[in-house]
Amino acid sequence: MAVGVLALQGSFNEHIAALKRLGVKGVEIRKPEQLQSVTALIIPGGESTTMAKLAEYHNLFPALRDFVKMGNPVWGTCAGLIFLADKAIGQKLGGQELIGGLNCTVHRNFFGSQIQSFEAEISVPEIVAKEGGPPSFRGVFIRAPGILEVGPEVQVLAEISAPSHTSAKSDSAPESLEENAGSEKKVIVAVKQGNLLATAFHPELTADTRWHSYFLKMVNETSQEASTSTSLLPSEDLILSEKPKYDLPII
Repeated sequence: MAVGVLALQGSFNEHIAALKRLGVKGVEIRKPEQLQSVTALIIPGGESTTMAKLAEYHNLFPALRDFVKMGNPVWGTCAGLIFLADKAIGQKLGGQELIGGLNCTVHRNFFGSQIQSFEAEISVPEIVAKEGGPPSFRGVFIRAPGILEVGPEVQVLAEISAPSHTSAKSDSAPESLEENAGSEKKVIVAVKQGNLLATAFHPELTADTRWHSYFLKMVNETSQEASTSTSLLPSEDLILSEKPKYDLPII
């Protein structure tokens, strides 16, 4: 198995190292034609505006959109989450191009500036059910986005309490942020929709490879489904070996 890692900017080397620890080869992707050599892709964290400009320069957006539409597994972390979202707010002047496909609205830099980056323990029941290990995951949030709204087909995998300095941003989409008995607002930080996985934090910057292993299981499941679909089709040899049948007139 080989998994592509978009290598324009950001933490692509860290993702490749995490894949290597799991015995999987990571392939650096910088040009559209290189996507043809992989069946899955990771879009790493980094500076989303810079990554978008480089992707546009290399004419990657059409190929990336096609890759997603074809049902290939794609995982976006931090900036990668922004890329995959159907809608992003809080962007720089002029905005940036998106790949889309993930039915959600994200707020770029929801958790604040670089100096407000933080780490937090996140409850990850879905990851624990599939990968085992401790009940929480140490999330690294670096100038991270937050997911404000999700569509009905999107599975929420993790959420955390929104820091107090994000209250103004939270108020921009109050219906999407849950409040518990203590009036503590929650923001979504990890989701899954079909072949798409997205996290607002950076699993590649930790020694815990459970998110990478979870994504690889998605890749395997997609491959098995594709193989099953192919096996249901009649083979070319069988089709060619069948003799043509003619309807002869009754005399």
